[in-house]
Amino acid sequence: MDPSDPVFSANETLQTIKRRRSIRLFTKQEVPDDLIRILLQAANEAPSAHNQQSWRFIVMRDRKKLGLAHLTTIRSAEFPRPASTLLRMAARSIAGAPAVIAVANTGDLIRHGTQLFKVEKEMAHDFFRTMEIQSSAAAVENLLLAATSLGLATVWLGILYLIKDEVLEFLEEPKGEFMAVVPVGYPSTPGHRPQKQPLGIKVRHIDY
Repeated sequence: MDPSDPVFSANETLQTIKRRRSIRLFTKQEVPDDLIRILLQAANEAPSAHNQQSWRFIVMRDRKKLGLAHLTTIRSAEFPRPASTLLRMAARSIAGAPAVIAVANTGDLIRHGTQLFKVEKEMAHDFFRTMEIQSSAAAVENLLLAATSLGLATVWLGILYLIKDEVLEFLEEPKGEFMAVVPVGYPSTPGHRPQKQPLGIKVRHIDY
C-alpha cells in the first residue's frame, strides 16, 4: 500500500508505522514509569512461538544505564572501524537517554522444545533457537511502535550484538541467543526518514 493512499493516511496503526524513526539524541525530560510500563505491556503482547513468551525485559536508569554506556565505550576500542565508531555512538545514546530497555531471551523455549521434539537434537535446537529470536524481535518491534504512538523516541542498537555476552553478563542475565538494547526518551530532533526502496522491487507475486 502506498503511504499516500487515503486508507493508509486514515489508519492510526499504519500512521504510527510510517512515523517511526530511529532517534539517537534525547532531551533531558524524564520518561514516567507508567509510560515505560505501557511500552513493556505492548512488547509482552507480541506473538511468540508456542506462546512461550521466552523473553525478559530489563529497565535501566541512572547508574546502571551509565555503567552500560561505559562498558560499551571501553569495548569499542577493541574493534576496528566502523564497528568502533558505531559502538561509541551507541554508548552516547545509552548515556543520553532517560531510560534504557534491554530485551533478552530466557532460553526456555530452546530447552523445553529440544526435549519435546523427537528429532535430531541439533536440528531441534536450531529450530527453537530461531523461533526464540523471532519472538523476541517481534516484542522489540511492538515496543518501538508503542513508543512512537506515545510521542517517545527509540533506537534499536543492533551494533551491541558484537558484545552480546558481555552485555548479558552486565545485566546479570544468562548467555542467550538474543539481546537488544533500546534507549527511550523524548526526541531532541525530529529524526530523518530514510529513503525506502520501491515496493515493486521487493515483492514477487506467485499466482499458480
